[in-house]
Amino acid sequence: MTSSPPDEQFVWVWLPEADEPVVAGRLEPVGDLIEFNYGRSYLGRADAIALYLPELPLVAGALPPPAGMRMAGCINDAGPDAWGQRVIMQLLLGDRSRDADPGDLDPLTYLLLSGSDRIGALDFQASPERYVPRTESTASLEELMEAADRVDRRLPLPPGLDRALLHGSSVGGARPKALIDDAASGRKLIAKFSSSTDIYPVVQGEFAAMELARRAGLDVACVELVDALNRKVLLVERFDRVPGTRRRRALVSALTMLQLDEMMARYASYADLAELVRSRFTDARATLGELFSRITWNILVGNTDDHARNHAAFWDGDSLTLTPAYDICPQSRSGGEATQAMAFGSDGDRYSQVARCLDAARTYLLTAADAREIIDHQIHVITTEWEEVTELAAMTTVDREYFWQRQFLNPYALESY
Repeated sequence: MTSSPPDEQFVWVWLPEADEPVVAGRLEPVGDLIEFNYGRSYLGRADAIALYLPELPLVAGALPPPAGMRMAGCINDAGPDAWGQRVIMQLLLGDRSRDADPGDLDPLTYLLLSGSDRIGALDFQASPERYVPRTESTASLEELMEAADRVDRRLPLPPGLDRALLHGSSVGGARPKALIDDAASGRKLIAKFSSSTDIYPVVQGEFAAMELARRAGLDVACVELVDALNRKVLLVERFDRVPGTRRRRALVSALTMLQLDEMMARYASYADLAELVRSRFTDARATLGELFSRITWNILVGNTDDHARNHAAFWDGDSLTLTPAYDICPQSRSGGEATQAMAFGSDGDRYSQVARCLDAARTYLLTAADAREIIDHQIHVITTEWEEVTELAAMTTVDREYFWQRQFLNPYALESY
């Protein structure tokens, strides 16, 4: 492996209903920016779709990224996030990765070296003619957990486990994780591990928030808990894959939809996303109701990390459709007052209180009565299903006391409601 940035690389895409990828175009650094060019063969295809609009329209010639961004957001969405970057840095730099900054490596290096089974329908290759996927993992869940632990503690990886963990390096997020295949069902799963720095049972808390959300009627990714090395592992079923096939579903993050990058993420808001839903999404009214439900749910379960990368939509070349919810993870909290990562009111309100959401209901085409009905139902489900779901999560009494009315149904969230 080398850390030398490539001069160019090629974007391959799984078109809708396709089992194999085709080359779509080329990425090339131009100064500090990374431009994209569609290939002539791709533009000549009858079934070609834009990788995302309005970013990359189906036209010939160099397409620079949107203003203020280094590369197109739909390309960046397919790249590794904090955890994947750590894996790649450790593999490339070894002990030097302890003191290295993720910005020390070029973005194209991250794209080209991360695993091929990445989120969405894109992959990146050195060749425009031959698609060679980065090797898939054959390691066991226990071996993957051991490898993730070593990266988390900045320790060298044993031979063989480096490639296994690299397979999942393209999955977003900051926490330790890996990709696994369930051969029996044909499902692809993301395995989320605990971290050596955790001060409370994070994976069990996420399981509880996701399972309760499902019971409350939200559209969420399927989750389950399993044991490995006497620890809990959260398995999340991937919704960007079609079980039993090699098909991949294209998707883009809310950050990309709002034409922002990580440096501008603080400007992302639910209110702006709701406006986009009304103009570009399938089934806009139902989608707005689901979006509002996710906002109030995040508040009620203490997930204040609801930033724009933690929302996404499927892209079919023409319209957007909200994906199932994911990464609903209660955050560490010691006091009362809290704020959400994105403002939900048109006035910029982001305080984590469901009473404030009532004032914003019209933004989501809901009446105050509709909004109150949603919130009341969610509170009821959390209250009545809590014991059963936390038992499924194998939470101890101490764990339950830690989460209850700290993350889940914090009094501040219900103040004035």
